[in-house]
Amino acid sequence: MAIWIEIATFARNIYDHVMKIKVINRGHQQLPAYATLQSAGMDLRANLDAPVCLCPMERRLIPTGLHIALPAGYEAQVRPRSGLALKKGITVLNSPGTIDADYRGEVGVLLINLSQDDFIVEDGERIAQMVIARHEQGEFIEVEELDETERGEGGYGHTGVK
Repeated sequence: MAIWIEIATFARNIYDHVMKIKVINRGHQQLPAYATLQSAGMDLRANLDAPVCLCPMERRLIPTGLHIALPAGYEAQVRPRSGLALKKGITVLNSPGTIDADYRGEVGVLLINLSQDDFIVEDGERIAQMVIARHEQGEFIEVEELDETERGEGGYGHTGVK
């Protein structure tokens, strides 16, 4: 019983410590929000004056009206919405798109239509999801050789098909 209470308290405390992200909403859509308590991504909505038609294989930068300020050491990843990809063939072209902590311009979503049908992006439509992720910066140090591993130089498909 006591262990269960400790675990429940720990889980509740994880969600009490939510990062605050400064945002300017120059659009007319609601701010991104998590759909459930354990969602990783927040839906981004199209902020349009008129519907936009995406023809097959056409790509467009769709505005959201949002400008954000992330803390140093974090990025916002713009990813496809799985339902839109499955049902309509619409995806984020540079997936995941990265919004750096020092970027202050409008968040845009680079959509592409991979279907054979036109797709109309409507104002307010949920077009992508945004995941906030911590990252590290690395520094390359030139060396003469790398440590050996079991995999070695095995690349694409090196483990077979089954």
